[in-house]
Amino acid sequence: MKLPPLNSLRVFDAAARHEAFGRAAQELHVTHGAVSRQIKLLEEALGLTLFERRNRAVFLTDAGRQLLAVTQGLFEQLRAGLAQLQQPDAGAPLVVSCEPTISMMWLIPRLPDFQRTHPGVQVHLYAAGGAVDFAAQGVDVAFRRNDFEWDAALHAERVCDEWTGPVRRPGTEPAADWIDGVALGSATRPRAWRQWAQASGHKPPRRAGPVYEHFYLSLQAAAAGLGVAIGSALMARDALQDHRLEAPLGFARDGSAYFLLSPRPFANDPRAAAFLAWLRQEAARTLREAVRGDTPARAAPGVAGAGAAPPDPTPAGMA
Repeated sequence: MKLPPLNSLRVFDAAARHEAFGRAAQELHVTHGAVSRQIKLLEEALGLTLFERRNRAVFLTDAGRQLLAVTQGLFEQLRAGLAQLQQPDAGAPLVVSCEPTISMMWLIPRLPDFQRTHPGVQVHLYAAGGAVDFAAQGVDVAFRRNDFEWDAALHAERVCDEWTGPVRRPGTEPAADWIDGVALGSATRPRAWRQWAQASGHKPPRRAGPVYEHFYLSLQAAAAGLGVAIGSALMARDALQDHRLEAPLGFARDGSAYFLLSPRPFANDPRAAAFLAWLRQEAARTLREAVRGDTPARAAPGVAGAGAAPPDPTPAGMA
């Protein structure tokens, strides 16, 4: 017996599961007429009536119910087989795409810990931001802040919230006079000062300073004493600890968050799953340290300072 076209079986499977051609058309992103034509072609090829049509509705016949059991098993087996074929080589390096600033200032200094605890997983870092073409760039996972829209088909796992606050070189001015400083900007985060002001209830410095091309450059300028920049608690943590920067008003959640993106389920790639768990752990530790340290004893409402324990920066489900 000649097998019917696979596409006709796929359309039938959707129509049979919904017992509605219209809902099948929505699932498959085709027209109602296209579904109807494929069902008719399949019925003619098999010499069977698969649907009973009554009052502009469709109902499975006995033959249709038998075929649905076959197609459900067929497509489930096909999905499982394809997933198995796409399983990454457990010994292959994990290629991680990460924004340059957080790569330099946070991730790379902590990667030795990941390599120590996961000696079988070698990480190759690819510095990039924004949308990522996983297949073309050979990337396994991408560490991104949710400041752009990514493909809904990607698997996205939340790592941590973003906390931001003003940072500057220690001893530049008395803490109370930070408002008289020069506000440094970043072209890659043009709304950073506004978002922080809304989150913290504070106003930015009165004087607008230069806008640097990258976030990293604005932080370096602040450390050099050229003004006050908005810093990410993750990225500023090491500079705060080394007293290259201070955060006179602490940090506040700015409403954005960091995610790890993957084209495949994390459960299907043990390397990516291990990296995700480690990222969450390190981010939670860094934020606990950053929002408690190098900040003034008095902070604005909703802003974490040194005088009190901050809200737990760990995302839900990570505790």
